[in-house]
Amino acid sequence: MGLLEAIRRWIDGETGEDLLEAADDHAKPRRVWEEFLVKIAREVEAAMQREMFTPPGGPTYIPREYIVYLSPDDDKDWQGDKRRGLEQGLFHVLSERARELSGQTQLAVKSFAVELRVDGTLNKGEFRVQAVWDETESGHTMVTPRVDPGRTAPAFNPNDTVVEKATESSESEQTVVRPKATALYSVEVWRDGVREAVVPIMKNEITIGRGSRSISVDLPVKGDPEVSRVHAVLSRDNEGRYWLVAKGRNPTVVNGRELTREEPTEVSPDQKIAICNFVLRIQPR
Repeated sequence: MGLLEAIRRWIDGETGEDLLEAADDHAKPRRVWEEFLVKIAREVEAAMQREMFTPPGGPTYIPREYIVYLSPDDDKDWQGDKRRGLEQGLFHVLSERARELSGQTQLAVKSFAVELRVDGTLNKGEFRVQAVWDETESGHTMVTPRVDPGRTAPAFNPNDTVVEKATESSESEQTVVRPKATALYSVEVWRDGVREAVVPIMKNEITIGRGSRSISVDLPVKGDPEVSRVHAVLSRDNEGRYWLVAKGRNPTVVNGRELTREEPTEVSPDQKIAICNFVLRIQPR
């Protein structure tokens, strides 16, 4: 926590000490990256301060997400554990700063996301920060909405026959009947002990995650910024067995055991699949 405290104090202007000058000779390469982290943290905090507001009698609002665009060269340098360390460090320092900046007023959001992306127009050492208010405008959080259980429209039944009309060039109409869609199995989606949905699965392989405008997922799970755009892939083989491949930066856990990323693991319907604060259960036909 010494580094994070030093970063917080540097952002606050409580010290004029340069981290590079304070470093030992053998630690200089590490300190160079620490200085880069501090510069990013300062810029994200500046964006937060520009955007935050407190309406009379209300809580303080800040953007939900902060996208940090790196140059292609810097993006290559910040990979693996180093990248996760940068994102976690930024989140920790900035969450503390958000509470301090709001003063005695409560924050309207309980959490926010910090994500690193690439901008090919930037040179090495350059970066830019974009604050995103509405998660539907963000390139990495837009997902298909869940079905509202309280809506009046009838839910889709995979055993229903879907009938639609097609107009021919002669302006005569013919009825087109599509084959019945049959679910191979279903997936229960639970959050905080409440079952939010039961999703029928029509394909042998599906993707699970938040999705984005450029990346669609078959089973969207929305509301937790720690869920990756594509967090896991679930497949069913010809013998009826289920396989799960973890792909997200944060853990995918099956019955309390964290899965190794990119390694297929067999799962059974009685096992709980934990993805951040969601729990999934397979329902066979």
